[in-house]
Amino acid sequence: MNFQAILDDIVATVKPQLGAQGQVASYIPALARVSPQQFGIALRTCDGLEAASGDFATPFSIQSMSKLFSLTMAMQHLGDALWQRIGREPSGNPFNSLVQLENEHGKPRNPFINAGAIAVADRLLSHGDGVGQLLELLSALCNEPVHLDPEVAQSEAETGFRNHALANFMKSFGKLDNPVAAVLDLYFHQCAIRMSCQQMARAAGYLCRDGRHPYRPGVAVVSASQARRVNALMLTCGTYDAAGEFAYRIGLPCKSGVGGGIVAVVPDQLTLCVWSPALDASGNSLLGMQALELFAARTGLSIF
Repeated sequence: MNFQAILDDIVATVKPQLGAQGQVASYIPALARVSPQQFGIALRTCDGLEAASGDFATPFSIQSMSKLFSLTMAMQHLGDALWQRIGREPSGNPFNSLVQLENEHGKPRNPFINAGAIAVADRLLSHGDGVGQLLELLSALCNEPVHLDPEVAQSEAETGFRNHALANFMKSFGKLDNPVAAVLDLYFHQCAIRMSCQQMARAAGYLCRDGRHPYRPGVAVVSASQARRVNALMLTCGTYDAAGEFAYRIGLPCKSGVGGGIVAVVPDQLTLCVWSPALDASGNSLLGMQALELFAARTGLSIF
């Protein structure tokens, strides 16, 4: 299959629509200045073949895509014990909802909504891990240095009032062990990590390789069963309250972020990342979702 030609065609199809629909994540001041006139796409197969097109090498704020890798670290350390405080069900509510958290006594519905990722950050802190260890993991997974954007981290901390509320709410139910300020500091910094589509497609490669490291085949990042479970959570919970729509239209496990990126996994074949900063009402990249739908249609790749 000529993946390069497919990606080039997708870029040509979506490029005339750049900036015409959707809005960037203006509630985070540092992201409000990002131009919506950008689109990138990249993939890497299990065999190491790469294809990329558009603004695939431009770093962007990965935001909630980081939750995929913090979850991976927590699963490495805790295994099934992680789920004592975090659920595995779709939320059906916005990613920063307080209502569901109150009804369920401070236990987040899944690790990909904000409350769940804050709970994961708390578990990582208890294990002695911080954003430095997360950057080390990502750098190893994509085989080149990965950095964070201090301006975005500060912007998140200064305006993340809802996240402060979520963390304090969980603390009031005894669901966080560490100080709220320390937990949120890790959470805000992980969301401020910057990566390109190409780097993200590489870094997520263990999820299409039964948990094996994309650049060190003999090294397991997670077990094969854990990789399947992460993919399952991506399919059911990875795109906020639009997970059903993604499963219906694309048919692949996906994890999105309000920086405009979406990473998708085709088990046993490849990982794919798209980026376009303008978002739809659910916080997912508008053209990113369209591009993934085009990719699935033109390749016939799906888990169904």
